[in-house]
Amino acid sequence: MKTASLLLLFFITSIGFAQNNHIVKTDDGRRVLLKADFTWEYIDLEKPVPDKRCDVAKDFTEPVLDNNIQTQLKKGRATIDHIKQKVAKDYKCKVEDVLLLSASEEKERGTYNFCANGTKVTYKRNGFTIIKSRKLF
Repeated sequence: MKTASLLLLFFITSIGFAQNNHIVKTDDGRRVLLKADFTWEYIDLEKPVPDKRCDVAKDFTEPVLDNNIQTQLKKGRATIDHIKQKVAKDYKCKVEDVLLLSASEEKERGTYNFCANGTKVTYKRNGFTIIKSRKLF
């Protein structure tokens, strides 16, 4: 009896592992189910709408940053103009299309919120190093 029940348990678990269905994500964000019989179907029929859209008023002006800090950052190529160039390069747009929404900066570090191609992005500066801010969870 033990042998028969172990064989049955082994058979049931091996069926679960034998399935080769995979879920992949396309470049535009839709999920696709790839089946074992070489067919596929969309799981998400509609393209997802990015939730990080920035709506800026037409009369919005960029905040003015501290001139003393910007002068000190000039030698390390970490001024707001250099950061905007990096954002424009990362988001494949012109520097004029990158809009500074808010900034919090000190001599040794800073946090900058931008609107690039209609998307809100956050960049951080630590010393002269500029990186895109990522959320862990």
